[in-house]
Amino acid sequence: MDHYGWISLVPALSVLVFALLTRRTLESLIVGSIIGFILIEKENFFPSFVGSSLAVMGDPTIGWLILVVLFFGGFIALLVKSGGALAFGEFVSSKIKSKKSALLITWLMGLVIFIDDYINALTVSTSMQRITDKYKTSRELLAYVVDSTAAPICVLVPISTWAIYILGLFEAEGVAGAGQGVMTYLQVLPFIFYGWVAILVVLLTILGVIPKLGPMKTAELRAETQGICIPKGSGNISLVDDEIAAGVDSDEKKTIKPKMINFFVPIIVLIGYTWYADIDALQGVMVAVAVTIAMLFFQRVMKLTELFDTFIDGFKPMIYPIGILVASFILVDANEQLGLNAFVIEKVEPLMSSSLLPVVAFISMGLVAFATGSFWGVYAVTLPIIIPLAEAIDANMWLSLGAVISAGAFGSHACPYGDATVLSATGSGIDTMTHVMTQLPYIILSGFVSALGYLILGIIL
Repeated sequence: MDHYGWISLVPALSVLVFALLTRRTLESLIVGSIIGFILIEKENFFPSFVGSSLAVMGDPTIGWLILVVLFFGGFIALLVKSGGALAFGEFVSSKIKSKKSALLITWLMGLVIFIDDYINALTVSTSMQRITDKYKTSRELLAYVVDSTAAPICVLVPISTWAIYILGLFEAEGVAGAGQGVMTYLQVLPFIFYGWVAILVVLLTILGVIPKLGPMKTAELRAETQGICIPKGSGNISLVDDEIAAGVDSDEKKTIKPKMINFFVPIIVLIGYTWYADIDALQGVMVAVAVTIAMLFFQRVMKLTELFDTFIDGFKPMIYPIGILVASFILVDANEQLGLNAFVIEKVEPLMSSSLLPVVAFISMGLVAFATGSFWGVYAVTLPIIIPLAEAIDANMWLSLGAVISAGAFGSHACPYGDATVLSATGSGIDTMTHVMTQLPYIILSGFVSALGYLILGIIL
């Protein structure tokens, strides 16, 4: 395999070190990308960096992602300004009597909105933050609950965006017959340990069985004793813009009467049309925005010009997460040119006996996904290697496939510049590195339990 050897690790490590030192995600990604292109092109690095940036911006997948995030920003702004989000909050608050029940509702919403991790992260976080604030819950804990029911739940549902992509790879690689991808995925499902463990760990944390650990303990102590839910330095990050919300929840300016229908109908349209459009979140959010604008206009909640101004205002909080997502894809391009995936696979292949294949695949590919931010890319590169290798050494196929799928979910959950991580943090109103550091002990715990499961079952099966 073509790669740059140990040097291929430098950009990813640079990002992690710089992010830990500065707690600045966007700048760290840019620095890591530039270092990558310096290693590849030497003194001609800048034209390559610019070329990669243009290629990323011209990629249909990135264009889709940018539009999804922007439209979600506008959609959330409409829900807030219309009073729909406030009505939902008041309704849920009337049913919730404790901090624990508020977090349990957040967890359950994450399980129900399984169709796509973007929809999950943005909808749940923005809907629940004011409710959890009422019960003095740190935004760090909210972000952890939201993030833990994004990719981890998506890999456990055969009709989510993640599963549909993976079962397509199953059919392409011949491990599933044409049209039989879902049935094959159902056989793998019990062995996707990280998804199951991550969801269970966050539930046990909510219930108090698992204590608050490390930075999360500090964040919860701040929220409970001082009533400060939002950490220092995160005041301008929330997608729920204070100016947009001002006309709804200020007693002096309460000109818009909150209605539950203005929350539930748009959300149902969003989920329903996304499903109808073959799990396309962009089509779903576009139709949901159109329906929301039409509803609010005919209810005379706002004038048409005000509706569109509110929609555009919703773009503003999304600019920073979009910058992080674009920069992360530039880093992915640099890592691919350096051959990071190929290097790691080459180094771990000799360790892959039939009993160790699942645990080695989970740990190594999980670290690659964590370092590169390329979760679906790990599947595309790894599955064509793991499938024939498992057959050749007589390893349990379903356990091995479950390990690879778990690795991608682990990477998405842990990566500081992963899309679900960024959106969960932004939707919860905190900076990305604060979110990453506070949830890290729980991710390590979930990863350790998952790896132990793959080691034990690898030996038994």
